[in-house]
Amino acid sequence: MQLCDIFLGLGEDSSTQLVRSISLGKLKTYQLFDRLKTRFHVNKLNSETLRKAAPRCWERLEAKDDEFATDLAQAILVSHLELIKEVLNHLGIPHEDGFFAKDIDASTYLKEGWEQNVFDAFREKYTAAVLLFYINHLGWEVAKADQVFAPAADSA
Repeated sequence: MQLCDIFLGLGEDSSTQLVRSISLGKLKTYQLFDRLKTRFHVNKLNSETLRKAAPRCWERLEAKDDEFATDLAQAILVSHLELIKEVLNHLGIPHEDGFFAKDIDASTYLKEGWEQNVFDAFREKYTAAVLLFYINHLGWEVAKADQVFAPAADSA
């Protein structure tokens, strides 16, 4: 599974919500603002251009532009570091403000059913699009997941 597959598996509506959830302030803090502006092919990056760029983002994800997907995912993740810290704490995974230590094997902390457990624990606090994106990203990055996680029908 590639990073584009996570976005595609979550669907266009979720991907649009994810693009709109990007924090411009966090992009500046983590020095990603100019990089994302370049990736989005816009002269000016603000909430309006993010909103308008969402359909073009979807087209690029459908075209399997994994470099674009990587930069987009990074922007989404830094915009939601509080969620990341809470999920990692919930799973007992050691981290430094949401970032893994260099030599950690975080896969040992992901027990059977961890995705549903995390979804159930945080679905009332965070939007489904952001929560499912992070669950899938963590699964892809750490557990080398080969399919997109979707919550059980009675949980959604």
